Amino acid sequence: MGWDYLYIYAIVASLLLISGAVVAFRGKRVAALTLSVAGAMVLLSFVVGMWVIMERPPLRTMGETRLWYSLFLASAGCLVYARWRYRWILSFTTVMTIVFLCINIFKPEIHSKELMPALQSVWFVPHVVVYMMAYALLGAVTLFAVYLWFRRREPQADEMSMCDNLTRVGWSFLTMGMVMGALWAKQAWGDYWSWDPKETWAAATWLAYLLYMHLRSAERTAYNWAFGLLVFAFLLLQMCWWGINFLPAAQGGMHTY
Repeated sequence: MGWDYLYIYAIVASLLLISGAVVAFRGKRVAALTLSVAGAMVLLSFVVGMWVIMERPPLRTMGETRLWYSLFLASAGCLVYARWRYRWILSFTTVMTIVFLCINIFKPEIHSKELMPALQSVWFVPHVVVYMMAYALLGAVTLFAVYLWFRRREPQADEMSMCDNLTRVGWSFLTMGMVMGALWAKQAWGDYWSWDPKETWAAATWLAYLLYMHLRSAERTAYNWAFGLLVFAFLLLQMCWWGINFLPAAQGGMHTY
């Protein structure tokens, strides 16, 4: 098995995830979870297979991290649906999962190079995996917030609760990722934080989501401003994830691999 077989796994996983999302709207919770978990497991099997073949964790390139992002989007949908029974979440995470799978099929951006010394750390895998989980959850809540925003109808209390809950969980993963990253940086470069472009945008993203949670808990902002802040925070997250690659200041930095 290799990257060329991704499209087979992607088709099977997509069909299972779509079926799970459709069944969820029909109120068949067990069947929806079974199908959705099966779809996520198909993606997980591909990730594990790539790990075995490449003899390193597939976390080196943008294409590889998008693969994890697809996996965690599907997994996040299952977890949120199982915990809060929001029927919409499986549809949103399924759409986003399929989008990232398609990007990887047409633009894989993968290679089999050995990991550079800085990446050969015990913190490499947990740091990236936790961040990908955070990105998946925060991506899901952003898409749902945009849907509510353009629906032009005041959201219900349970819908706002969903946005708040997803943001809290995503921010928690984001925080864990930053702590692991700091420990990794201390081990690899001798300092916990250096304010290079990647770290600066990561801090801005973390603070933006913290502001959202603070305003929501204090009930100081209307829902349209809350949704706007979620979108703004997600744009900061995109700069942190891949946007910095286009910044001249980031070239040759610690996070340029």
